[in-house]
Amino acid sequence: MTAEDRLQIGCVRWFRFQYPQLSKMLFAVANQRKTQSLIEGSRMKMIGVTSGVSDLILLTPRNGYGSLCIELKDGKRGRQSPSQHEWELAALSNGNKYVICRNVDEFMKEVTAYLESK
Repeated sequence: MTAEDRLQIGCVRWFRFQYPQLSKMLFAVANQRKTQSLIEGSRMKMIGVTSGVSDLILLTPRNGYGSLCIELKDGKRGRQSPSQHEWELAALSNGNKYVICRNVDEFMKEVTAYLESK
């Protein structure tokens, strides 16, 4: 288990405890999986796996945004890949909010601010 996995687990646990009524609206996108073969990679692409998609998506509209896209990075070391930055720009240009969180406190702050905005 990576540090980013542990961060994501902590974020999801907090969210589900804090916002049980919205628990199904926060979900992970399993696009980090390394494929075993070119055939599997091709199949994953055909079924819609998209490189760069944020780690978590909160599918709840607020304050003119369609959703909150959350990229989790381990501390100060983690950086967006080119495909993640490209996906961020696409998400923003299509009416979504996009944030990068490096710890659970940042996640709590961003999610709370997003959900409390009118």
